[in-house]
Amino acid sequence: MNGSIIDSPAWQKLSLLARQPYDLTKPGALSADNRLASFTATSAGLRLLFATQRVDGQVLAALQHLADEQNLIGRLREMKAGAVINRIVGWPSENRQVLHTSTRDIFTDKPAEPESASRARRELNKLEQFVQDVDSGRLHGAGGKPFRTMINVGIGGSDLGPRAVHEALQAFYREGRQVRFIANVDPDDAARVLASCDLEETLVTIVSKSGSTLETLTNEALVRAAFERAGLDSSRHFLAVTGIGSPMEDPQRYLRSFSMFDSIGGRYSTTSMVGGVSLGFALGMDQLLAFLRGAAAMDAAAEEPDMYRNLPLLLALLGIWNRNFLGYPTLAILPYSQALHRFPAHLQQCDMESNGKAITTDGEPVNVATGPIVWGEPGTNGQHAFYQLLHQGTDIVPVEFIGFLQSQHQQDLLVAGTTSQQKLLANLLAQAVALACGRANDNPNQRFAGNRPSSILVGERLDPYAMGSLLSLYEAKIVFQGFVWRINSFDQEGVQLGKILATDLLELMQGVDRTVPSELSQFLRELER
Repeated sequence: MNGSIIDSPAWQKLSLLARQPYDLTKPGALSADNRLASFTATSAGLRLLFATQRVDGQVLAALQHLADEQNLIGRLREMKAGAVINRIVGWPSENRQVLHTSTRDIFTDKPAEPESASRARRELNKLEQFVQDVDSGRLHGAGGKPFRTMINVGIGGSDLGPRAVHEALQAFYREGRQVRFIANVDPDDAARVLASCDLEETLVTIVSKSGSTLETLTNEALVRAAFERAGLDSSRHFLAVTGIGSPMEDPQRYLRSFSMFDSIGGRYSTTSMVGGVSLGFALGMDQLLAFLRGAAAMDAAAEEPDMYRNLPLLLALLGIWNRNFLGYPTLAILPYSQALHRFPAHLQQCDMESNGKAITTDGEPVNVATGPIVWGEPGTNGQHAFYQLLHQGTDIVPVEFIGFLQSQHQQDLLVAGTTSQQKLLANLLAQAVALACGRANDNPNQRFAGNRPSSILVGERLDPYAMGSLLSLYEAKIVFQGFVWRINSFDQEGVQLGKILATDLLELMQGVDRTVPSELSQFLRELER
């Protein structure tokens, strides 16, 4: 796009409005002009309450103008239809399509990118046959036992998203099924997981697009060695999820193979076979499809031009307001659901690997702040850990709370007149109000400044459909923000340098004679002292 984002009329308007943002601490601030009811939006079964953000009608109108002016909806539609947007103009880059939405664009006769959606359907059909073969006993372990456990071996996007979703949906696992994860190259991670599994009834899914990820291949070797020690043929227990043409496409070593595609980045791949194989095994195909339907419903909502009907767009724009106009560099995502305890870690990767960029898609330095530092833990645990800083620290941290009206297991009881789920929701709401409104006190140590913005994302119950909707919501939010900042949210060059230097060090450790940066040799000598 021509010109700098800061020169656009909407950006200029927002800059002026940011000089006097809405004061959440003034008397009646949250009840004025029916604010609580007006500052609410709904998409795909999720509701966003954002009256506790430092915005008013003028700011919201200007944010909508920014979305329209920058053609955010049009650009999302182009992405979904297969435009090559993973690129840096004039410089070598991945130069790829971005089609993670195709993995759930399978419930319509007119998908946005038909060829990619057709590939997704073919992989789902393969998965369905595999699940049937396991369920019927046609596929079983080398010792004759039925498969009851799956170990997922991967790292980064091949671990964080699937792991977060599995943790979220364990309440919906089929009886007798479990899924474990190995990611860290630390050998203790693999040893801990292997010690908890009966290998005779265990499947192992190796997930690597290139088939050459060092940590994953190292862990694969550790796990295969465990099968060999147990006298089991690992080729009858191992599955591959990998790219077309990968060295892992080897029927001599893998029982079945499922495909990953270059157009789907790792951190956006949970709804592909990267997450689908283990979810299909643990949940069954019906629940997996419900998960995909939830994601598809939010994908559709993300194309709504009106941000009140488009939660990803609204959440993205509120984030732009906090990051670029109010100057807050971090974002806490705090789920009031223990099942979502790994979801902030997934979003940390998805957001920071996507939007932690300092050049535009034209290869020029950015002139605005880009992706925030994302972190979080579940409430109410966090209230007894880091909320002190949220309320009274010198840095203001915007918060996105996530909660559900019903518990997953429906196992609750009255204690002191209320249920545990009611206590959970009361704490969520109280934190949002306390951060926003603060409290005056003559004792400075008990004074709360307030004006600390937050949003509350609420669903009915965390089931597979809701989880799919929630995952898609954040994926689209991240994409919209990258569009505003005019960066490429789909590569990850920043992870490469450390990998290259680690490879150099490993060769030094093997005694291979080669020239490496002197700093590495010095570090190694210090380590060996």
